[in-house]
Amino acid sequence: MSESENGQRTARADRVSTEGTVASESEHSALRADIRRLSTLLGRTVAAQHGDDVLDLVEKVRHLVRQTPERGDTEIRDLLGELDPGTAAVLGRAFATYFHLANLADQLHRSRERATVHDEGRGPLHELADRLVTDADPDELSTALSRLELKPVFTAHPTEAQRQSVLGKLRGIADVLAQDLPDELADARLHRFVDLIWQTDEIRPERPTVLDEARSVAYYLEQLGRHAVPEVLTELDEQLGRVGLSLPEGSRPLVLGCWVGGDRDGNPNVTAELTLETMRIYGERGVRIQSDLLEGLVQELSVSTRLVGVSEDLRRSLARDRRALPEVYDRFVRLNAEEPYRLKCSYVHARLQNTARRYAEGTPHRPGRDYLGADEYLRDLEVMDASLRSHQGERIADGGLRDVMRSANAVGLHLASVDVREHTNFHHTALASLFDRVGELDTPYADLDNAGRAEVLSKELAGRRALTPRRNWEHIGDDSFRETLEVFDCIRTVQETYGEDALHTYVISMAQNVDDILAVAVLAREAGLVEITGGRDGAVEAVASLDIVPLFETATELKISGDLLDGMLSDPSYRALVAARGDVQEMMLGYSDSNKGAGLTTSQWSIHQAQRQLRDVAAKHGVRLRLFHGRGGSVGRGGGPAGEAIAAQPHGVVDACMKVTEQGEVISDKYSLPTLAEDNLEIMLSAVLDATLLHQTSRVEAATLKRWDEAMDVISDAAQEAYTKLVEHEGLPNFFTQATPVDELSMLNVGSRPGKRPGASGQASLDDLRAIPWVFGWTQTRMIVPGWFGLGSGLAAAHEAGYSEVLDEMRDWAFFANLISNVEMTLAKTDMRIAGFYVSELVDPELQEVFEIIKDEHRVTEHEVLKLTPGQELLGGNPLLRRTLDIREGYLEPLHHLQIHALAQRRAVEDPDPDLQRALLLTVNGISAGMRNTG
Repeated sequence: MSESENGQRTARADRVSTEGTVASESEHSALRADIRRLSTLLGRTVAAQHGDDVLDLVEKVRHLVRQTPERGDTEIRDLLGELDPGTAAVLGRAFATYFHLANLADQLHRSRERATVHDEGRGPLHELADRLVTDADPDELSTALSRLELKPVFTAHPTEAQRQSVLGKLRGIADVLAQDLPDELADARLHRFVDLIWQTDEIRPERPTVLDEARSVAYYLEQLGRHAVPEVLTELDEQLGRVGLSLPEGSRPLVLGCWVGGDRDGNPNVTAELTLETMRIYGERGVRIQSDLLEGLVQELSVSTRLVGVSEDLRRSLARDRRALPEVYDRFVRLNAEEPYRLKCSYVHARLQNTARRYAEGTPHRPGRDYLGADEYLRDLEVMDASLRSHQGERIADGGLRDVMRSANAVGLHLASVDVREHTNFHHTALASLFDRVGELDTPYADLDNAGRAEVLSKELAGRRALTPRRNWEHIGDDSFRETLEVFDCIRTVQETYGEDALHTYVISMAQNVDDILAVAVLAREAGLVEITGGRDGAVEAVASLDIVPLFETATELKISGDLLDGMLSDPSYRALVAARGDVQEMMLGYSDSNKGAGLTTSQWSIHQAQRQLRDVAAKHGVRLRLFHGRGGSVGRGGGPAGEAIAAQPHGVVDACMKVTEQGEVISDKYSLPTLAEDNLEIMLSAVLDATLLHQTSRVEAATLKRWDEAMDVISDAAQEAYTKLVEHEGLPNFFTQATPVDELSMLNVGSRPGKRPGASGQASLDDLRAIPWVFGWTQTRMIVPGWFGLGSGLAAAHEAGYSEVLDEMRDWAFFANLISNVEMTLAKTDMRIAGFYVSELVDPELQEVFEIIKDEHRVTEHEVLKLTPGQELLGGNPLLRRTLDIREGYLEPLHHLQIHALAQRRAVEDPDPDLQRALLLTVNGISAGMRNTG
């Protein structure tokens, strides 16, 4: 390990992360044994339900794949070309199911390996605590711990190809494998689950609704709230305590976030009414977690006043509860008259049940009888905690009560904090209707330029009038106007029902100018979410319950992010709103669209530079920065190892708080098993603290950083030029739709959000296509263009410009090392031989030129990356991972051939056979599982 500008301990570019696979030979051998065991049971299931001939076909295809490509390719294609659609579907299911089982086994063995690491005292938080006590400034440490807040935000982007019905069976298999059962008994149970998976349709019968997605993500959130989050917080507490440190009272190191039900941008299915419905789903589960914990606490806290006293605060609290909840007193006083903690828990439990009833029935909050948000609930827990600690009960307080308090701090009574996201155009359209009604502008609002709008909105925000009439506003404007205002009213309703923590963030898509920010502030004022008030000596003050967050999605927006932040904070009224929110301004960085528009290299470099700008502008205005990283699951959408990504941030950017999205198949991969969930959260939490306390200043000289920046500018410019030539090639849109199954993605019914943007034309156009299907299509064909294209040209240009020695230095730069490591992984999954089959079978001959461009850049990129990494082949520094990918290849290739054949057949007829459709979708599902990526 070495020091760099981006982290005290960073991986060189010639080191490969082992995240996502087992790291030891022993665990790898055990993993292979479990995969063989499961695949044997799968073979028995296939033979029993479809006959030995089908199993023989599976084995024959596997044998052909292992032959030399020149012979095997031809024979496989001839063999598969003779299959009827029904048999092809069964064959595709067999290989797809193998990957589902193999992935489950991999997760289980990663979980075991990480558990061993923790048991040996080598967990992320253990190592971090040791570093902090020796390297961190004590004063800064206390401040950072009080501010510490990591928020993983779970989204419903359509990249999870597996159904919950299948995932549930896979979790059952994991439970069996995790037990030390006799082989015969274990095999019987495993075989039952394999049969269930085989007889469960992995293709969704219809597209999920937003409420379906909410219930699905709520499952993960509830499991995290019950198990992983309290465990991680306990581990953090214990590791800090081990070195003489502690978390300050009231700190919230880990909270959960969610976009499902609040993300309106591009999804017409998300209405204000639906947002309220999803909040009920989350709220019911949040209260359920706390109710279950309280039931356990009632059993534990049997402390008797015959033996020890209690605080006066607890006595007063019990008296208030008796007045508010006399029925609870009457029921429990005989049993718990001298057990005040049990009696208090009974009151708290009753209030939780009343809160759940209020959520379900939509009735108003009744003070004293139910809870409005977690703050009141926490105060009840804190009064018990303080009483125990003041009466020789410190160790008792550190037991179950402390666990409940940790959970309450993290998930509250709402489970997860939901963000709303909307496109900026809707706000201006609504405001145009409001200003037109007032009729006081010389130039209609819709005709004003950005500066003119900003001037009008700044004046409006500073004033105290209401633009929206109190009655009959529903008759103003069109449906879009009414829907926009309803969203802000919905936010206020959520806060009045579930508490402010349940929904307090509004993300603005395509925010490019100050007027885009002020527009949301004015609309929020209309709903009573913010208010500018007069302060002392004429100072502008405000009250606010909403964070307004611009989202920078394209490379162009990223470049102007610093200027936009400066303009926002220069407006006195808006600056007062930020002050009212604790002097914290959140900014969201989008990885997907900037990658699609400018290519991976320029996207990553633009985001890195934008963070530096935002850091400096925030410091100038005396504001703390909270960055929200909108990362996808694949490298082409900002994915990759989370800990390394945080370490790769510029110095001084991470200030104890961070938000990061968790999307698609990443959620089930990281959070299905409790140990993996805990380890992932620990990695991110420790990385945030490490960056906050040990990386506030650059660790290389300014001259060195300047050299690296100059080299990256050369790399980025050349990479973007190469990428732009590709995406602007007139044949690329047709090449993409012909070579990939992107048009078939909609049949997979993986998400409620449309794959194309509103108003998209029927013609092949990359502008209409969202970033997710863009990555999805390339991944299915093994070209994976978004994950590497352009970097080779960029590195070659840097060598030509005389930066060869600088590139060697840059291997010690965490940003550069992370970029190279992620691209190396993607290149290892890329296969131009497989891609060539798609092109030769599915693409018009006149479009072959596009493939030649892709192959040429691939050769350059692989050559240049290998110069910076160990060994003579990709992943040379991680032979176990290399071996795992090689083994998977033998099962992936048949799926690719099946998919190509199915695509060709489907496109040749107007009304394809349903079995053919099914076979095609099964290959999509199987390749996604085999690649462990969809998009």
